[in-house]
Amino acid sequence: MGAIFCVGVGPGDPELMTIRAARLVREAKHVAYFQKKGRMGQARRIVEGLISPAATEHPMDYPVTIEIPHGDPAYGRLLGEFYDLWAEKLAALAEDDDVVVLAEGDPLFYGSFIHLLIRLKARRRIEITPGVTGISACWTALGDPFVWGDEALTVMAGTAPEAELARRMASAEALAVMKVGRNLPKIRRALATAGRLDEAWLVERAAMPGERLRPLREVEPDLDCPYFSVVLAQGRGKRFPVEAAP
Repeated sequence: MGAIFCVGVGPGDPELMTIRAARLVREAKHVAYFQKKGRMGQARRIVEGLISPAATEHPMDYPVTIEIPHGDPAYGRLLGEFYDLWAEKLAALAEDDDVVVLAEGDPLFYGSFIHLLIRLKARRRIEITPGVTGISACWTALGDPFVWGDEALTVMAGTAPEAELARRMASAEALAVMKVGRNLPKIRRALATAGRLDEAWLVERAAMPGERLRPLREVEPDLDCPYFSVVLAQGRGKRFPVEAAP
């Protein structure tokens, strides 16, 4: 019986893949990856040129992305059926061969593979290769320390209710908000309520072509930003004094 290898391919730049991830992709007989129907997924784009011509590719087309509101019961039902279907397909493939599933960033950090993992881990051997996360690529793009000393990092999803976002932002030290996209106006309002708008940054497409970072206060209030976007607010933690040069 084969195994299912979920490979974190990093945030965008192929050179940020681990050696193990690149090796598993090159050796794979079956490669599966998530994508919006009709559009090459980001994980597949990252490994372009690494997949063997003899390998079989298995695009996993999401049935819905932004066409239905996240809170709509139909959204959860359609995605649940989708994950059930692909869990069965991958389990069948892994009866005879190893299967590599590609994941953007790190598979277990807000990754879609999580939904397959909980359906498959009791049925097939699964090995996970960690990857560089999107948020680490984002704070690297800032070029300044992000979490200092003994302070805490708070990571939250922009899909949460506005009042909940504002409450958590107000008490956070270093802060990262994922799943921005259409939620940017709500995130911006929550940061203003929490008194942190002036220190926030919007980072788009970190470690990808078209990378851009801007102070959030300078961004249009009603902007819908790209899917691969993160809002950051740096920590102000323990800093040791720097002696001036003589």
